Amino acid sequence: MDDYNQVNKNNFLYQPYRYLGEFTPQSLIFNANLQEFSQRVSYICNLQTGGKLSFEESYEQIESLWQQLTQSYKALGIGEDIIE
Repeated sequence: MDDYNQVNKNNFLYQPYRYLGEFTPQSLIFNANLQEFSQRVSYICNLQTGGKLSFEESYEQIESLWQQLTQSYKALGIGEDIIE
């Protein structure tokens, strides 16, 4: 498959949505990470529903993705300026 077809395939499968919130570089990066998390969780759920993954494997993979997303959130410093 040539590069052009691969790009079209990736755009079809992994449709990025534009960011509509208040723009900061950190928010934009986190939004991209959140979209990737969402896509991966969707695939894991579909594989589990189709019998390709067990409940335990699915849970472990989603838990790992959640930890990565949480680390990303903390590393980007999002929410630190919110007064509690």
